[in-house]
Amino acid sequence: MAENTTKVIELDDVVIRFSGDSGDGMQLTGTLFSDTAAITGNDIATFPDFPAEIRAPQNTIAGVSGFQVHFGKIKIHNSGDLCDVLVAMNPASLKTNLKWVKTGGSIIVDEDSFEEKIFTKAGFANNPLEDESLLQYNVIKVPMKRLTREAVIELGVDNKTADRSKNMFALGMLYYMYSKTHEHTFKFFEKKFAKKPIVIEANKKVLMAGYSYAESVEAQIPAVSVPKATMPKGRYRNITGNVATAWGLMAAGEKSGRPIFLGSYPITPATEILIELSNHRSLGVKTFQAEDEIAGITSAIGASFSGSLGITTTSGPGLSLKSEAMGLAVITELPLVVVNVQRAGPSTGLPTKSEQGDLLQALWGRNGESPMIILAAASSVDCFYAAFETAQLSLEHMTPAILLTDGYIGFGSELFRIPSMSDLPEIHPPIAAPNSDFQPYKRNPETLVREWALPGTEGLRHRIGGLEKTDGAGLVSTDPHNHEKMVKIRAEKIKLIENRIPLQDVYGDDEGDLLVISWGGTKGAVRNAVENLHNKGVKVSHAHFRYINPLPRNTREILGKFKKVLVCELNNGQFVQYLRTNFPEIPYIQFNKVQGLPFTITELCDKITQTMEG
Repeated sequence: MAENTTKVIELDDVVIRFSGDSGDGMQLTGTLFSDTAAITGNDIATFPDFPAEIRAPQNTIAGVSGFQVHFGKIKIHNSGDLCDVLVAMNPASLKTNLKWVKTGGSIIVDEDSFEEKIFTKAGFANNPLEDESLLQYNVIKVPMKRLTREAVIELGVDNKTADRSKNMFALGMLYYMYSKTHEHTFKFFEKKFAKKPIVIEANKKVLMAGYSYAESVEAQIPAVSVPKATMPKGRYRNITGNVATAWGLMAAGEKSGRPIFLGSYPITPATEILIELSNHRSLGVKTFQAEDEIAGITSAIGASFSGSLGITTTSGPGLSLKSEAMGLAVITELPLVVVNVQRAGPSTGLPTKSEQGDLLQALWGRNGESPMIILAAASSVDCFYAAFETAQLSLEHMTPAILLTDGYIGFGSELFRIPSMSDLPEIHPPIAAPNSDFQPYKRNPETLVREWALPGTEGLRHRIGGLEKTDGAGLVSTDPHNHEKMVKIRAEKIKLIENRIPLQDVYGDDEGDLLVISWGGTKGAVRNAVENLHNKGVKVSHAHFRYINPLPRNTREILGKFKKVLVCELNNGQFVQYLRTNFPEIPYIQFNKVQGLPFTITELCDKITQTMEG
């Protein structure tokens, strides 16, 4: 690529949103840009946003697909708020995403797509490129379709084939704007389309045409440099939360010495965990795509009985179907990891949108008294560590556990420093020795954990199943006093885990006027908001909860040191309801959002400021 000789503006971070019709390749374009940003040393976080329909109507708002990337030299906590640059491939994508562009931001549009029948279909009364509705933005009108076709004319490809490469023209322009190189993208073309050399060449030519075009209209296009981030040495990759979850579970299998079995039914947005684990049969991972959610979880429980790390993955409606079998895992006291990638409900709801609507279901959505360990991953990268730790706690405490992630962090990606296996702790399941003084429900007096009797081990014959058993001997029992005793033991076993999880920490002062609380995937946005206010001299603290059941043992102490506690969550108030149940004396204030969208930093800052002034 030619050297960019334009005066370059240096920025700490930048947010770009790619948008177009579903099928325009916006997810691929955004992924290639974010991968390149990561390879060139920037920290990143991404947010894919796409319609639920596989083929939504073309040029309609319902069919708009988007991909946002936030990259910079600073630590990136989330995918960003308003964007510096919007790439809009058609009128519908402009209409849908205009509200996310900063005043003075740049908008790159394919002006060839702004025909009257198309912009009226998107809801514009007039052509927005010709009236004065976009004066507050730097609008860069590009005849993208025509220039794409011209770039590949010598290859002899038809117009339909050429138009499929139009997204690469936009990507080339962005590479010029942000001084990025094309080498990684070219390698991607060569691998992806290895059997289609004409497609490889077409995409390369179109990308370079976009770069050259941006260079030729440099007066319109701001050239920006985002320096490398300062990061610890190591091996890095751009990873989605779902892939990170799969890797964390595999790491737990290796550190525990237990084979992995995943029994799962495909469901958006959790399916990628099943796909990723199925790619690693060479590592001994066994996956079973079941005919329904119930078969998925019961096969995993069977695998746990046999001595494997049993795993099942799902999203909200699927968690409902698994509830009976989760009760079976509770009463049998077998290790089981249930990963719930939350989405907007109820029922089918908004299957590709994110929400934190399943917390109460995870806590109490089973018959009888059925307590389970619950962790909530905080980010795409944290999905790795949260999955590992959920499996560790489940295996070492012989009880099922739920890991809550969500569509935002499951589909989104971050830069992941791949740890060495030696950096991860060993996992020690309490496996019973052969010919020992074994009783199925004989317990460690400190943890109340029973031993794991692997089938076929000499001298460990025992009965297991969904009926209540006697403490110790494990015989089927209908004795009311024994049942009450076992219920209390199972609850106390979960509570005792608070002695091994970390104490809850606080960002900022450990006492004061306001504590902001978040849990799960909202951490990045809330932390950014609190940091922004800190930079303005506002004294506000932040506590992010990763351990949900049990809660850290110092939770009451922390909450009691603040005059007000603001709980921010993407539901109608489920975590705050849980906190009120446990700590009713605390003055809670709620901030809830149920739009299938993450919090923005701006709205969080406004709410925090309003709460402090109120």
